[in-house]
Parts: sequence; structure tokens; C-alpha cells
Amino acid sequence: MRNEWIDVIDRDVVCADGLAGVYVEGHDIALFAVGNEIFATDNRCTHGEARLSDGFLLDDEIECPLHQGRFSVRSGMAMCAPVTGCIRTYPVKIEVGRVFLQFEAETSDASLQSGI
Repeated sequence: MRNEWIDVIDRDVVCADGLAGVYVEGHDIALFAVGNEIFATDNRCTHGEARLSDGFLLDDEIECPLHQGRFSVRSGMAMCAPVTGCIRTYPVKIEVGRVFLQFEAETSDASLQSGI
């Protein structure tokens, strides 16, 4: 996989609703605005395959729109039932009002264990 930063969206678009979904280089990504920070995760719930960008952002947790399972947008950890698997997170940086993502080798987040 690539390790370069990829320009994906204007920061104001994410901040307007607190979340956004984008497709980048074959990845379905959810972006979340928490305070002055932007976080990026896979956009699919590990329980019901719903798009997390259609969910509800509660502080720094995203609630799946189907069955109300929640994930930390900071770490990708599953926070409550019915979700049991974690979601992958991605490095984010902001430059000149734009959100950039970096896709690294598939490693650490995929091996996370549930925090439930």
C-alpha cells in the first residue's frame, strides 16, 4: 500500500455535519470532526455492514445507524454490543483547510481485540 498523503476533502465539509463519507483509492472511509480534530475510520460496521457515516456521532464515538453499536473514532475499538470487532483507523492531517489521509500497510488495527 501507499504511504503518501492523499487529499480527500475540504475540512469545512466534515465540520458542517460532524461526519462525512468518502471513497478514496478503493476504500470507503468515514471522517469525523471531534472538537478541532478530524478522525478517519473504515466506513462499515463490523456487525451489520451499515455505513458509519450514516450513524450518530456522540462525543468521540460513532453509533451504527442499524443496531446502535458504538466505536471509538479515535482508536477504532468496539465500545458496546452488538459490535464485537474493531474498525480500522487511518492517519489524518489538515493542511490549508484540506483533509489528507494516509493508507499504510494493513497491520495493527486489524488485529485489535474488542474492548467489550
